[in-house]
Amino acid sequence: MKLNHANRITILRILLIVPFVIFMLKDDHPTMGTFMRYAALLIFLVMAFSDAYDGYIARKRKEVTPLGAFLDPTADKLLMACACVLLSVNNTAVPGFRLPPTVAVLIIAKDMFLLIGFVILRLLNFQAKPTPALIGRIATALQLTMVAAILIAPEMSEVLTGWIWFLRFLWWSAAGTAIVTTLIYIKVGTKYIEQFENSR
Repeated sequence: MKLNHANRITILRILLIVPFVIFMLKDDHPTMGTFMRYAALLIFLVMAFSDAYDGYIARKRKEVTPLGAFLDPTADKLLMACACVLLSVNNTAVPGFRLPPTVAVLIIAKDMFLLIGFVILRLLNFQAKPTPALIGRIATALQLTMVAAILIAPEMSEVLTGWIWFLRFLWWSAAGTAIVTTLIYIKVGTKYIEQFENSR
């Protein structure tokens, strides 16, 4: 099967997770730590923007495929899972701005639940989206902003003394939307399954 342009971008985004993780693991280096954090931030931003770009390309060129529908949310969830784990563990967290483990667990649990639910619905031949449209976009935007805000926190906190409060707002807003998204998706998934059972 020939890969289209959007799918190539998505696969590249998945591959970029590896250097992102490597740079994050080196952010406590005594002399290169800040550079490593900046490098991780740069890769993260590239992945975030490429996420929007490949979706736009797929829609514009009418290249939406089952493979892309699976790979795109998978890439997003792998990236967010890696970022949440690394930012919530003492050894790799940004000093003074560690992501609360509770927030990390809620976000990762939501993403894994949605991914599993999406796969199940696809196996049942439903053309289902992995997240409800509006709340899913809000949750994704909050999570991406949260990770980027943590990675620039040491510098921003020197300029804006209230940066930590902004981070806390993002942390718990991201956690809250994760819970809401999961509950909504449970309702949507249950409806699809009931339709499947009634059609048998």
